[in-house]
Amino acid sequence: MFCGSSSGRERHLEVAREVGRTLARRGIDVVYGGAAVGMMGAMADGALEVGGTVIGVIPQSLVDWEVAHRGLTELHVVADMHERKALMARLADAFVTLPGGAGTLEEMFEVWTWAQLGLHVKPLGLLDVDGYFGHLLKMVDHMVEEGFLKPAYRDMLLVADELDRLLDDFRDYQPPAYKWTEDGPLR
Repeated sequence: MFCGSSSGRERHLEVAREVGRTLARRGIDVVYGGAAVGMMGAMADGALEVGGTVIGVIPQSLVDWEVAHRGLTELHVVADMHERKALMARLADAFVTLPGGAGTLEEMFEVWTWAQLGLHVKPLGLLDVDGYFGHLLKMVDHMVEEGFLKPAYRDMLLVADELDRLLDDFRDYQPPAYKWTEDGPLR
């Protein structure tokens, strides 16, 4: 789960809490960045409220800033952000991105890039709350139009405005078949 340490609008916090609750009710363990603040804290609290399993991964520097969530099922404290992202990617079976800032997008883009390289075959999706990702999706489509992103890789990024629909899309997800050439992977 990628989501921000900032809160955004109250609507975003409400959605984050409900995402946590929904995942827990569906028996899906949550892996996220381990903070008690913002979207991250709201999502974790939502899952915990209904008995869900929530696994946090947080760098020591953020523990020192006292933003770690102390009520999680598991909290992994790691050395730095690189280790955090790698462990989160190993622990997760899929990646949902909620509205957030630069850090949220950076995490999402990294695992998307790893998927394009064939380093994992896990589904990745944006929960497009109230059209939050609309401008980003236009840029992604522009990347395809300009020849910087293969259409098959654009199709890896699943988008829905409802969590249940996104999770259904995850269930049906099929990664592209990779064939490497001197120009990189092709579908």
